[in-house]
Amino acid sequence: MSRLLSDLGINKKLQDALNDLKITVATDIQEQVIPIILNQKEDVVALAKTGTGKTAAFGLPLLQVVDLENQQVQSLILSPTRELAQQIYTNLKSFATHLPEVSIVLISGGSPIKTQIEALKTTTHIIVATPGRFLDLLEKKAIDVSALKHLVLDEADEMFQALKDDLMPILAAVPKNRRTFLFSATMPGELKEIVHNYMSKKTVSVQSNMATMGHEGIVHQYLVVEPIEKLDVLLHFLNAQEGGRGIIFCKTKAAVNKLAKNLAMRKIASGALHGSLTQGIRDRIMEQFREGYIDILVATDLVARGIDVKELAYVVNYHLPDTHEAYVHRSGRTGRAGSKGLSMTIIQQEEVAEIADFEKALGIKFTPVSKANAADLEWNNTLVWAKKVFKTKPNRALPEAVKQQVKTIFHHLTKEELIEKVLANYLIEHKS
Repeated sequence: MSRLLSDLGINKKLQDALNDLKITVATDIQEQVIPIILNQKEDVVALAKTGTGKTAAFGLPLLQVVDLENQQVQSLILSPTRELAQQIYTNLKSFATHLPEVSIVLISGGSPIKTQIEALKTTTHIIVATPGRFLDLLEKKAIDVSALKHLVLDEADEMFQALKDDLMPILAAVPKNRRTFLFSATMPGELKEIVHNYMSKKTVSVQSNMATMGHEGIVHQYLVVEPIEKLDVLLHFLNAQEGGRGIIFCKTKAAVNKLAKNLAMRKIASGALHGSLTQGIRDRIMEQFREGYIDILVATDLVARGIDVKELAYVVNYHLPDTHEAYVHRSGRTGRAGSKGLSMTIIQQEEVAEIADFEKALGIKFTPVSKANAADLEWNNTLVWAKKVFKTKPNRALPEAVKQQVKTIFHHLTKEELIEKVLANYLIEHKS
């Protein structure tokens, strides 16, 4: 039975903030990690997927142990993406609403560096940062980490895979006597090496029910298609998810752009997310997604790490990921906080053998799903076309005389007759 957060040693001011947020019960990872950070001196390696409450697991105790008499940076939290850093920063600020004297600064790309340098000139207790921008400011001597007591590496597997060149100088620069708290959904060999070389020999290891938690409530399916029908099969799947919200993962930025363009041409409300977009564009797309103006994101793996949106019905692997770890992170976007989710993978025949590898490595079971037949795909495309017509805005530039002539041609038809003729015309054109 889960314990209350108030039983884990969290102080009154933090409890008041949690009550405001209607958060009372600790998740498994919070129950394990919070007492260690508060009451012990060891480093921590925690295996936990996104969505299990990791931010509160390290954020609450770090806020509690801030020494207000010390004006130097005491805690550094590193995350692989701007989106995830922003999310952590926002969560910490919400936890600290009754601790206004605690100063938290966000350091990431996409925002003016001069503004961040100015912010660091005032008292800063906790920094939330992406490695690249933090290293940039460190090299400019705009940050003093000589008194750093705590280092958090969130989504560590992804950071060391994609951002190792930025991370290694940071690890070398921070004090050797700091405590390190490493959070990761997976533990690849390279990360084990980092733990061995840069963390205490007395590191405490915890895991959040990793045998089931990473995939609990998620149904894993795959569809085998011919390359030429991949888009049509995806459209059929999306039509069946009417009203549901999800993320479609592609392997490259070019593939994201191409697929997003194909969806836009069919008036399917979606947004593209990848690393080459400016932070302003990425923020705007994420805001539209969170507010429900768009229901589908098309994204690359790294950028999607910062996406923490509740009630995602599905994720689609439009391209099979390169690593087992990437699949864990992709599928982990859905089925969060105890809800059900679907992870659908669309593959070609030569990729079927790789499914068994994923099953064995991750301890999950994929269910093969039969693709829709050619007739169903054709009828689905008709529905996609009809929705596109429905969402098309009227052309106000069309001369009134032309509109009247068209109305005269159609005026004797009933609505049903007009729909029948337009449909027949559509089918003739798309069969020719």
